[in-house]
Amino acid sequence: MEVFVSALTIFVLALFVGFEVISKVPPLLHTPLMSGANAISGITLVGTLVTSGMKLTTFTTILGLAAVIMATANVVGGFLVTHRMLEMFHTKKEVK
Repeated sequence: MEVFVSALTIFVLALFVGFEVISKVPPLLHTPLMSGANAISGITLVGTLVTSGMKLTTFTTILGLAAVIMATANVVGGFLVTHRMLEMFHTKKEVK
């Protein structure tokens, strides 16, 4: 129980710190930060694949599968958003 309370405290503090850090970022830096976050999410995906492949118990395998699905959605969604944001900087070609 003590470990759970410690982990929950760290999680809640990380939520507050993450929100404060992200809310202070100017809009000009969102695209580079998004690309960096995608790289971190890719590392998370590799970690979830490794841990879910260990097959310690059925429960951990199910949790690992859920983690792989969520990390994959995060990586794909992040790259789609980054691509869309970068499209704003391209000049439109004239149609003749």
